[in-house]
Amino acid sequence: MALTTNLSSHLALVTGATGGIGKATCLALAHLNCSVAVHYHSASDTAESLVAQLKSMNVRASAFRADLSSYDETRALHADIVREMGHPTILFNNAGLTMGKSRVKDILEVSVDDFEQTWRANCGTAFLLTQLCIPKMVEAGWGRVVFCSSVAGFTGGVVGPHYASSKSALHGLVHWLAGAYAKTGVTINGVAPALIEETKMLPGGSAELSAKIPIGRLGKPEEIAETVLWIVKTGYVHNKIIAVDGGMFIQ
Repeated sequence: MALTTNLSSHLALVTGATGGIGKATCLALAHLNCSVAVHYHSASDTAESLVAQLKSMNVRASAFRADLSSYDETRALHADIVREMGHPTILFNNAGLTMGKSRVKDILEVSVDDFEQTWRANCGTAFLLTQLCIPKMVEAGWGRVVFCSSVAGFTGGVVGPHYASSKSALHGLVHWLAGAYAKTGVTINGVAPALIEETKMLPGGSAELSAKIPIGRLGKPEEIAETVLWIVKTGYVHNKIIAVDGGMFIQ
């Protein structure tokens, strides 16, 4: 079957699900009847509200807390989800952080500890979750792994070297995984947004940032969610990093 349009037999783990992109993606998946494991770090009220909204759409949903800068908490997150909901067949590695730093102009502004923690949170634990989830996807003969990168992974961006390098590392990970699992029914891809409304990653005001986008406006979380949904539905999309950026970056 070319397109998978009914996800009622599938469970998606969405990390960073309380942010704009994460929430929109959870809702988009639920519209295709997908069960959703909602990961959050500190926004428990938002997570529970999202779970209630998902359940009102007649899908299974539950919230799970973890600090994804910790490998131990990442392992515990996976174990809790498997115990309560089963094994995910869709993994959206969406969580990320900037360590509160943006518009870095000098490499001395980023300590090696902040650099390493950014890498661990943005790439290391995404690798670990993929490592934990992919065997059951291979066993099932169907799976989708999607990483949320950033246009900064292509261009360096404006946040800083810690963030840009952690995102470009995901690109190499996508390409290796895609080669290793191409014949298994599991697709591996990434989506690379730029300047999306309702996210915590915006390095400035909306009017100033909109001027940087060729089409003249910021992106919307739902536009990233629709891209993720397209990747999930379409088994012929593999080994790609899809920039969704209003025309900023020419691939």
